[in-house]
Amino acid sequence: MKTMDTLENLPSGAISSPAARRNIEPVRQVLVAHFPTRGRVLEVAAGSGEHAVAFAESFPGLDWTPADPSEEARISIGAWTGLHGSPNLRPPLDLDAADPESWPEGPFDAVLCINMVHISPWAATEGLMAGAGRVLANPGGLLALYGPYHEADTPLAPSNAAFDDSLKTRNPDWGLRDRDAVAAEARKHGLHLTLRVAMPANNLMLLFRRA
Repeated sequence: MKTMDTLENLPSGAISSPAARRNIEPVRQVLVAHFPTRGRVLEVAAGSGEHAVAFAESFPGLDWTPADPSEEARISIGAWTGLHGSPNLRPPLDLDAADPESWPEGPFDAVLCINMVHISPWAATEGLMAGAGRVLANPGGLLALYGPYHEADTPLAPSNAAFDDSLKTRNPDWGLRDRDAVAAEARKHGLHLTLRVAMPANNLMLLFRRA
């Protein structure tokens, strides 16, 4: 993998997310084990673009399309792509998960969404499941989510509880979601939770398969 530039040498318009950089390798390990090696991937809420650049390079056989509703994020994705992007990394799309009209045409073999579910209204999660259910290849299409969750059978880590409080202070419609509620919403659209992977810093990878 190419080394990302230091904060003092960022390309114009690029955003650098320390959290994104920290979780690139743990997330990559899960994707290598479960993602297809060929096909099309849609990355929803791609943020700074650092994930898209890293993962497109790791999967040269995948046509990788990042998407984000924020113009600032799309500019950053374009800046990182211009400096480090692989040939299989597409220009970013303007996609609001909650707006069905903004979703691209499928089929996609996988949809990836990192750190969106808790930093958005519940309507965004509803839209994510509906959209993924529409565009994922049937059967076997994969939806991969990364982030912190409430779990009925696991005590909430103090750091996650503090994070949840801070999110709700910023926006009362934000906050950590119940894993079972997310899985129930997914099932409405033919997506079934097949794997839970514990990740660093009390995060999870949740993998859903298209029935």
